[in-house]
Amino acid sequence: MEWQRDDYEVSDERGRLDLAAIHAFLANESYWAAGVPRSVVERAVENSLCFGLYKGDAQIGFARVVTDRATFGYLGDVFVARAHRGAGLGKWLVECLLSHPDLQGLRRLSLVTSDAHEVYRSFGFKPMADPTRYMEIHRPDVYKR
Repeated sequence: MEWQRDDYEVSDERGRLDLAAIHAFLANESYWAAGVPRSVVERAVENSLCFGLYKGDAQIGFARVVTDRATFGYLGDVFVARAHRGAGLGKWLVECLLSHPDLQGLRRLSLVTSDAHEVYRSFGFKPMADPTRYMEIHRPDVYKR
């Protein structure tokens, strides 16, 4: 699928993804995946429903959803390159992915963020109703080995 807005495009076409650009941002500019090896990014992209944000041929943003396309999804790795921020492109990217046919009817769509709560709240995300039921294994230093 593809969505157009002015000079920008969002696409779920896997062949258009610029893995070098995605890896560079995640490894060097994100707080959530700092130092992530390229092989991990490649595997994550391969096993997710991915969305690229483009201006012309240049990839300037990305988001992915880990999902079974039936009951749940986890939204992660959402970013817009610094030079393109402030124009609402991140919100538009999330809006496009939430409209994707493979994500309709999911019982649960979750994410983790430390700085964009208001953005996601505008799409209906809210703190977990019962955080006592949520469990995880968290390995923040896994990429530093």
